[in-house]
Amino acid sequence: MKSVRLLCVGFCAALISCTAANSRGDVKLPTVLDSHMVLQRNAPLHFWGWADAGEKVTVTMGDAVAKTETGSDGTWKVTLPAQKADGKARTITIAGKNTLELTDVLVGEVWIGSGQSNMEWALSSTQDSAKAIAAADHPTIRLFHVPKVQSKEPATDIKADWKLCTPQNIPRFSAVLYYFGLQLQKELNVPVGLINSSWGGSPIEPWTIANGTSGGMYNGMIAPIIQYPAQGVIWYQGETNVLQKNGLAYEGKMKDLIEGWRRAFGNPDLAFYFVQIAPWSGHYEEGELPKLWEAQVATLKLPGTGMAVTTDLVDNIADIHPRNKLDVGNRLALWALVKTYAKEEMTYSGPLYKSMAVEGNKARLSFAHVAEGLRSRDGKSLNEFQIAGADGKFVDAKAVVDEKTVVVSAEAVKRPQTVRFGWRKITNPNLINSAGLPASPFQTDNWQGGTGE
Repeated sequence: MKSVRLLCVGFCAALISCTAANSRGDVKLPTVLDSHMVLQRNAPLHFWGWADAGEKVTVTMGDAVAKTETGSDGTWKVTLPAQKADGKARTITIAGKNTLELTDVLVGEVWIGSGQSNMEWALSSTQDSAKAIAAADHPTIRLFHVPKVQSKEPATDIKADWKLCTPQNIPRFSAVLYYFGLQLQKELNVPVGLINSSWGGSPIEPWTIANGTSGGMYNGMIAPIIQYPAQGVIWYQGETNVLQKNGLAYEGKMKDLIEGWRRAFGNPDLAFYFVQIAPWSGHYEEGELPKLWEAQVATLKLPGTGMAVTTDLVDNIADIHPRNKLDVGNRLALWALVKTYAKEEMTYSGPLYKSMAVEGNKARLSFAHVAEGLRSRDGKSLNEFQIAGADGKFVDAKAVVDEKTVVVSAEAVKRPQTVRFGWRKITNPNLINSAGLPASPFQTDNWQGGTGE
């Protein structure tokens, strides 16, 4: 009992001290500005917080110093010059009536991961998790996990802290975001800061700013970090919107999401790479998943976007959560490495449909991202192709690779009008490019998709 009483006395004393300190108008920071954080390299660095009105605040990082005076609303903000990623840990001091010291601060690349359960999905629940967790000792990767909070108005802070990537801290962190960041760190050899802000089961709308309004998840989980410079976002969401039968309307919702976040972050070039959701035998109404796939591919017409295809990563068609998150993260990283970091020698996407030419009783299909050519993933004949003539009746088709195109035909169709590929919710297509990346499902009738080239 003695130890319990001592603990209580210590806690109460700390609480009184904290309350007294806050009542004096001490300088305070949002939790995203803390020791162990990673700051975005080559970008002006924002520091902000709260203090008494009129209180003078000085922020110092090395030779860089910025001073300001707290406004009448009790807020302050300064900007320090951009920094290079030199591998050196920095100390930052914030001085007003009190002095705060942030230590072990690195400069590198910052990425945000958001979406629903497949982004939230913890590393501990994935394939080969025990091995991955044991190996997750990466001192220059830092983790920031945003708790689930909805708010009617944009929030100014969240309850979270920066943690080092260790086997102790990684198990409950987003697997896709971790694998994405790990690949970037390996390829770029700079520190990487990862901010996970995701919520299982969420539709896209609560994350969106559109028509002057913002959703509750944006308000509670994104708004508090919009002043924190980041290189980009990876997004894994859409399952709930298939259940809601949003279909091709999802393209407009993605446009609202991406453009709204870019405005909020003050960065029109904020990269936005997303996952094309996987096949699933569950409660999707027939035809709804392919419509959303087309909307996702159509989103590639927006600049600074990219899409990872996952049709080949389904270990259990009855499970909406594929357990292979390693390849998902790595495929998103390919887009980032090429599009954001100019590593142009890499093939960054699987084949994406471009055009169809009718040649007698055959249809020749052309694709973007064919790399050195096309082939079958399993060595078997190409599958999941269907063809229809003027009557609109689809039949299974024979599909053959001809250099960098695919020629499709069926005896029952004398004059092809439409071809579709993988156009069902339990598809398992085997068309890939020479880099081993899978082709996205498509249909050729008034196709809305982009290619991200």
